[in-house]
Amino acid sequence: MIYRSHVLFCNGTGCVSSKAPELMAKMEELLVKNGIEKEVKIIKTGCFGLCEKGPIMVIYPEGATYCHVTLDDIEEIVNEHLIKGRIVKRLLLGDKDVSDVSRSRDNVGFFAKQRRIALRNCGVINPENIDEYIAHDGYMALAKAVTEMTPAEVIAEITKSGLRGRGGAGFPTGRKWQFAAQAVSDQKYVCCNADEGDPGAFMDRSILEGDPHSVIEAMAIAGYAIGANQGYIYVRAEYPIAVKRLEVAIKQAREYGLLGKNIFGTDFSFDLELRLGAGAFVCGEETALMTSIEGHRGEPRTRPPFPAIKGLWGEPTLLNNVETYANIPVILLKGADWFASIGTEKSKGTKVFAIGGKIHNTGLVEIPMGTTLREVVYDIGGGIPKGKKFKAAQTGGPSGGCIPAEHLDIPIDYDNLLEIGSMMGSGGMIIMDEDTCMVDIAKFFLEFTVDESCGKCPPCRIGTKRMLEILERITEGKGEEGDIEKLEALAESIRKGALCGLGQTAPNPVLSTLRFFRHEYEAHVKEKKCPAGVCKALLSYVIIAEKCKGCSLCARKCPVGAISGEVKKPFVIDQSKCIKCGVCMESCKFAAIEKK
Repeated sequence: MIYRSHVLFCNGTGCVSSKAPELMAKMEELLVKNGIEKEVKIIKTGCFGLCEKGPIMVIYPEGATYCHVTLDDIEEIVNEHLIKGRIVKRLLLGDKDVSDVSRSRDNVGFFAKQRRIALRNCGVINPENIDEYIAHDGYMALAKAVTEMTPAEVIAEITKSGLRGRGGAGFPTGRKWQFAAQAVSDQKYVCCNADEGDPGAFMDRSILEGDPHSVIEAMAIAGYAIGANQGYIYVRAEYPIAVKRLEVAIKQAREYGLLGKNIFGTDFSFDLELRLGAGAFVCGEETALMTSIEGHRGEPRTRPPFPAIKGLWGEPTLLNNVETYANIPVILLKGADWFASIGTEKSKGTKVFAIGGKIHNTGLVEIPMGTTLREVVYDIGGGIPKGKKFKAAQTGGPSGGCIPAEHLDIPIDYDNLLEIGSMMGSGGMIIMDEDTCMVDIAKFFLEFTVDESCGKCPPCRIGTKRMLEILERITEGKGEEGDIEKLEALAESIRKGALCGLGQTAPNPVLSTLRFFRHEYEAHVKEKKCPAGVCKALLSYVIIAEKCKGCSLCARKCPVGAISGEVKKPFVIDQSKCIKCGVCMESCKFAAIEKK
């Protein structure tokens, strides 16, 4: 059936939580009511990327991108745009007065410097319709691999591309595939790590929600390359939309003969199963993930032997994460040289980041390796809200570190980030402004690590707890001389002694903040002050007598009666009673209360 208009609704997790399904249902109802349901097709897609502007919808053929759409807006869009052909300019993303509405978002820097490879189909196709994926060259790479290439040629092409693992450490993908291919066994496995556990990270989730077939196709290619006939996708149960779309996609691929026996009429057979994770952060570590797939408690194993030699059920196993796999079909179709032409000398291609925190444009971005942090924060992210100063960017989650303002112009790639004490990680990027306490940030990540430690090895189980206790003392104003040195000593011991990569990198947020923000630690310990004004125990709220009008509003709002005075005269705060809740400062209309 031919339609005169196509309406693409973002159905990523962010927009779903902002009632995108209700918007779709209302539009369907109005289309029927107006008798145009056979003229307009509604399509649900994955994430468009600009989550801060959601819910988002795009109407073709005009290419009008509407943002912050509400239920009340749907009737106006149907009546004005779909019936009368008049653009609803107030809802347009970007330039609302542009003559060509398809270019209204061109001035939105968020999209200008991106290059979407892993995210190529997200926000473009219906992830639950295999025909739409096939229409965008889907499964052509698999067909090419199994009918025109040998397994060795596939691996050689991936190696030549320079693709490195997008899950954290950046190990060369081709080399990993080569190790698994060389292993001798009657049974091999291909696994996908979709257990995305870093705070602030949602890159893999969005790919699975918006383009699940790209991962399925890539895993089948990997199976052909290394000689495996069975694959497992280990995905967090907390990703219900991703799980549902994966189930639909796997079923469709089987129905089309793209999974199962004799794929494309060859003797190659490959099938996939899902395994749901229970949300343990440690199961993102490769050996713990495989242990969990086997049905045991997710705990890391000692290495060597590495999974490529002895992995799932003791057999050679290849493990990559979602984003790594999403690049594979494109590399085979467009060629290794094309992919290698993007990025830097040692970090090829693009990287997807989930940008959050103190920044205007939160969401998903895919940028060429080598893009500077400044471009990400200011050109793509739109800068810091309220004109605040950029202070640091946290990358790599609990295993990463903080990049300070002095390194804003650093090109983002694997080696550059490692050099300054951070890491790429899976791609979470949390932006912090001048009001952020770096000691508190280090404590936050260490709290996460302590909670998520599997407890198998003492350095991680005990060492991180001791580090956290010291940080808690420091932020409570009970820090002592020598505490900073104790943190450094403990960190070094944990790095050397922990069993797995997650434990070994657990001290990184502390070491990184100590490297670049040591003065904040010293202020907490020696001066009993929090320079950012975040740590409650080190704060005090003070009324500036010259500004106080004596209105008594602060005294009336104070929940503990810590503020006293006479009307029309300056009030005072009793510091012994003050619980530092900040209500007085929020309620003062004359900016007469300061936080010190």
